[in-house]
Amino acid sequence: MINEKSTREEVIKAVKRWGICLQNASKDLKNDREVVMEAIKRWGPAFDYASEELRGDREVVMQAVKDWGHALEYASEELKNDREVVLETVKQDGYCLRYASKDLKNDREVVLEAVKQDGRALEYASDELRGDREVVMQALGQYTHAWFYASDELQLEIIKCWLDCMEENK
Repeated sequence: MINEKSTREEVIKAVKRWGICLQNASKDLKNDREVVMEAIKRWGPAFDYASEELRGDREVVMQAVKDWGHALEYASEELKNDREVVLETVKQDGYCLRYASKDLKNDREVVLEAVKQDGRALEYASDELRGDREVVMQALGQYTHAWFYASDELQLEIIKCWLDCMEENK
């Protein structure tokens, strides 16, 4: 059983088997880069137990988001604004666009990647990109209810298109 008195070697051995063991490690070991990397390699959500300092470590965050996109929620604000980190995140879990910085929610490439993976991500895109036809169509391809998050103008176009299709199929 891992606890705050466990040695570094004991914790490394444990997290290699069960990443969640990081939860019970000492504060010092939650700030130990090697220990945390081993834990998140085994189980991405172990990132939740990493120290604040390591939540700002780009390499640690990149490893975490590759396996668990929600790790971006716990990353530093600086890394939530790091384009490469956020792109890696949304490729793994598009809905995690919600944790990205405002600037990256307005980055067309980032948002396109997010909605390609999960159309619900459109909800977190900037107003400008919610009015971008290609972005909205990509989102609709993944999630038919994504139209709800489109701009008013595109919502009207989508409804008109659906009505036209229904009329043609009578």
